[in-house]
Amino acid sequence: MKLRFAFLSACLAAIFVWTGCSKSTPAADDATAPLKVGFAQTGAESAWRTANTNSLRNEAAKRGIDLKFADGQSKQENQIRAVRSFIAQDVDAIVIAPIVETGWDPVLREAQRANIPVIIMDRSVQTEDESLYVAFIGSDFYEEGRMAADWLAAHAGGRTKIVELQGEPGSAAANERRKAFADAIAKHPEFKIIDSQTGNFRRAEGKTVMEAMLKTHGNDIEIVYAHNDDMALGAIQAIEEAGKTPGKDILIVSIDAIKEAVQAVADGRINCTVECNPLFGPKIYDTIEQVLAGQPVEKKMYNQDELFDATNAAAALPSRQY
Repeated sequence: MKLRFAFLSACLAAIFVWTGCSKSTPAADDATAPLKVGFAQTGAESAWRTANTNSLRNEAAKRGIDLKFADGQSKQENQIRAVRSFIAQDVDAIVIAPIVETGWDPVLREAQRANIPVIIMDRSVQTEDESLYVAFIGSDFYEEGRMAADWLAAHAGGRTKIVELQGEPGSAAANERRKAFADAIAKHPEFKIIDSQTGNFRRAEGKTVMEAMLKTHGNDIEIVYAHNDDMALGAIQAIEEAGKTPGKDILIVSIDAIKEAVQAVADGRINCTVECNPLFGPKIYDTIEQVLAGQPVEKKMYNQDELFDATNAAAALPSRQY
């Protein structure tokens, strides 16, 4: 099913809304052929990412979509190579979960010249020409960081010294969660970030970084702010091996709200986790179908995220899908 649209730059109805100008009709193509979508994923660095991949794969199977999947293995060059492969395969649409924010314009222009719409998913891109992609679908990372910091300001109980486990350098999630947290705690001068290092959103690296921080700072560490749950869970292992009790001796504040982390909140080992919903599949394919049908779509779409702490984590567990 080859449903195509004219160049996006000529078709933007407004800065936040895209309307396709023209496309071929089903009669002009093989109407029995499945929709073909290319998906360039960042990798498999966390439980969140696995749930995100499964959401797109499962929803594609449910709808009969031919999904061409590429694992970027945390390298932008792999993702760019995958996008060029999708263009060569003449897919109907491309979905990119960008590892980093910059460096996408050349390959996005190639997709635009091929009249293939691109959806940016989860992490945003920085470009001076927003016509190079039709929509961004993701979470508000800045809001997530702000929610985590505001919760901490209300519940720290006199603890003020923070270590930060940052996500993948250059990624929108790491950049925005770091900035939002810093902006929010700046309103509370009693708080101080005494160390900040990257754990690349990975559990094993979160554990390694936390071990090093404990050796360097010892009992000075009162709070851990992790950019995702996998790093927080790795940090918890290091804290426990150091003979301390996570959630009591050291407060743990994290982001993602994967089921394992929500369970850790219910158990008292994590104090707070802010949701970042990975289940994008239905919204992604709904948007692609609208674009290919020439219907307008919002330029930026955000999921609604929830915060879990001791007051609601246990009750939320039975309904968690990831």
